[in-house]
Amino acid sequence: MKHRRTSGRRIAVTGTAAAALIAAGVTFQTANAADADPAPAPDTLSAKAAGELASELGARLDGDAAGAYYDADARTLVVNVLDKAAADTVAAAGGRARVVENSLAELRAARTTLTDRASIGGTSWATDPVSNKIVVTADRTVDGTALAKLEKVVASLGGRAELNRTKGEFKPLVSGGDAIHTGGGRCSLGFNVVKDGAPHFITAGHCGQAGSTWAASQGGTPVGTMTDSRFPGSDFALVKYDDAGASAPSEVNLYNGSAQNITGAAEATVGMEVTRSGSTTQVHGGTVTGLDATVNYGGGDIVEGLIQTNVCAEPGDSGGSLFSGSSAVGLTSGGSGNCSSGGTTFFQPVTEALSAYGATIG
Repeated sequence: MKHRRTSGRRIAVTGTAAAALIAAGVTFQTANAADADPAPAPDTLSAKAAGELASELGARLDGDAAGAYYDADARTLVVNVLDKAAADTVAAAGGRARVVENSLAELRAARTTLTDRASIGGTSWATDPVSNKIVVTADRTVDGTALAKLEKVVASLGGRAELNRTKGEFKPLVSGGDAIHTGGGRCSLGFNVVKDGAPHFITAGHCGQAGSTWAASQGGTPVGTMTDSRFPGSDFALVKYDDAGASAPSEVNLYNGSAQNITGAAEATVGMEVTRSGSTTQVHGGTVTGLDATVNYGGGDIVEGLIQTNVCAEPGDSGGSLFSGSSAVGLTSGGSGNCSSGGTTFFQPVTEALSAYGATIG
């Protein structure tokens, strides 16, 4: 059973927790639109400002909010709501409201069902505020009885979920920014950060274990030691530079002789234009396509709360930087495909790693 969906140039906004799911895209009209006062025109917003407004409205509307996304062409925030009162609140705040069928509670329940009944290696699911559904994806390794089981569970969720297939295989990209080496492995540096007044950097948790040493070249002198690593569940790690005076600028290598300055971190938004930098494939761009994604890499390696994108990546890009302008957004976790044929790549939100470590960026 295969379902396809179309997508326009829409950007769904995610904050943390409930604010991560507000979305889709038609202006709300009442049944008596001809007799009612017209809703105020939505504000023109940047993607970052739309994300901030989505977080604010998510908190204010609580159970009456059902996700949000950023309309890049109109530069407006579109907010999914369940009733007219909530739609009026959105309009008054400068957003554009859309009444949808599935509430956040119903989408969360669908995710719980998938977790409980369809924990299958080679699958992922993410909240898509544009379709107001949970989008489930199965890679090429899912077939036979496993695929039949997945199809049955998705079908049981009715209009709350849909199933897609990808030709690639979901896997951590072990093998953004500059290359970092440990033992026989290579990953990519994500972002330089400061913790307790000392220079550190963050990368993917699946790249190594606490206590491992890291160098800028294979077999080179170590420049730092990994003090913490979190994988599976999450996918981030912290490396402390051995030299307290190490030069650790807050920037990302663009591999063209220049660098992108990073001034802070931002939450992802579906449809947000993003760029990835990694040591294997260097710099590639794309958009955020899903939020709060769960990926089952197989072997019990399940990671939750990831950002789903259509940005390509390959082994060795793991841990590398995902950013939007001067804002850090994510750390490369894994995905399917490559930079010749394209694919789906998942990223650990930077904000979660910074919060966990009490670190600052920019």
